[in-house]
Amino acid sequence: MRKNFRKDRGLFKNLAAIAVLISVPLIFSSCGSSKGSGIITDDPEKAYFIAKSHYDKQDYLESIDDFNLIKLRFSGSSIIDKAAYYLGMSYYKREEYILAVYEFENLLKSYPASTFTEDSRYMLAMCYYNLSPRYNLDQTYTRYAISEFQNFIELYPKSRNAGEAEKKLNELKNKLAYKILKSAELYYKMDNYKSAIIYYDNLLEEFFDTDYADDALYGKIQVLIIKKKYEDAKKEIERFEKKFSSSPFISKVKSIKSQIPA
Repeated sequence: MRKNFRKDRGLFKNLAAIAVLISVPLIFSSCGSSKGSGIITDDPEKAYFIAKSHYDKQDYLESIDDFNLIKLRFSGSSIIDKAAYYLGMSYYKREEYILAVYEFENLLKSYPASTFTEDSRYMLAMCYYNLSPRYNLDQTYTRYAISEFQNFIELYPKSRNAGEAEKKLNELKNKLAYKILKSAELYYKMDNYKSAIIYYDNLLEEFFDTDYADDALYGKIQVLIIKKKYEDAKKEIERFEKKFSSSPFISKVKSIKSQIPA
């Protein structure tokens, strides 16, 4: 599973790189709403000032052209890392998250000592967060976001963004847990108890710290009772009472416990 996840992520990065390569000639063409950068100075600091002023004015098409030009013309200068960061931010502000991902990852790889690495890693996670779809769709981006928020929290536990990263991490875990729960409940309704158990166990193993863990354990207990696996049910009821004593399902679990044959 982990190996396949890394493989899929590598494929995504390659696709993101291709998207950037395709976009470069478009950036400097006269087609569309972008007319190319108007920067003519040979001074990288002045070029950055012009590009940043466009960004600050929310002229993100202009700033994208400008920062791309800076990347090409001033690649060895002292302003290149912050230009790369604001290029990523320009794409982010335009909700072009895949292109933003490429720029933030490129900055982290090319300029690991930059003062923008912390913010870039957070924004990388935010890109994937914004790409994460509704729970019933493919959740590849959600897992990328979870991975990046976890990396950010581990690397920068005292960051000003650590609290928000933790909040979003929990939100994304809940989304994946809810997706698994709905699959388990579907199998339960279809009387496919073997598959239901698999999904309940999957949720309990991977997302025991989410809001839906008690739902899963309660569902599993119900299945065990239906299948007359009373000893297994007793063990799970004991676990439920220890871990989820304040759950809204606790009274129902106690009722099931009282009805189990001696």
